[in-house]
Amino acid sequence: MRLDRRQLLIGAVTIVVLGLAMWTFWPAPAPPPRQTVAAKPRAKSGRPNANAVAVGPADAVKLDALKASREDPGEAGRNPFRFQPKAAPPPPKVVEKPLVTEAPRPTGPPVPTGPPPPPPITLKLIGVLERANGVKWAVLSDGKSPTPLDGKDGDIIDGRFMIVKIGTESVEMTHVDGRGRQVIRLTGQ
Repeated sequence: MRLDRRQLLIGAVTIVVLGLAMWTFWPAPAPPPRQTVAAKPRAKSGRPNANAVAVGPADAVKLDALKASREDPGEAGRNPFRFQPKAAPPPPKVVEKPLVTEAPRPTGPPVPTGPPPPPPITLKLIGVLERANGVKWAVLSDGKSPTPLDGKDGDIIDGRFMIVKIGTESVEMTHVDGRGRQVIRLTGQ
């Protein structure tokens, strides 16, 4: 069984990559603990000061200050274990305004509301046809029935609307009783 160069190269690269991965992710040994020793103060001449005291790790913590007693908070302090309702806020001050009487303003005569306006005509204009004799016919749709509605000037459409005038791109309609004149354009608006 003979190995070619390509297989040897792939094997070597795999071994190198695994070696790098192990070296990178292998946990490092813990460093030895450092001892904190404060530097000895030196005099201007560069020699250690005779009055200087070496500071050790226990002196930096100031254990004596931890043992000292603290002041008692007294009655003025807050007691989280005392349950009492919160004091009610003082009532708001009432400011009295002087009574000023004004004469009522005239509002005018009441406006009569009258009957409500008629509902809009919901038909859409599909197209306008002109016959050989010159009579124009409007083709309309109510959007509900599959068959279109058609008529000429003066015809009643759907029993509710009357065609007043047919133009080239619009039709003018009213309700049968003559109320609510509306122009419906070929664009449907």
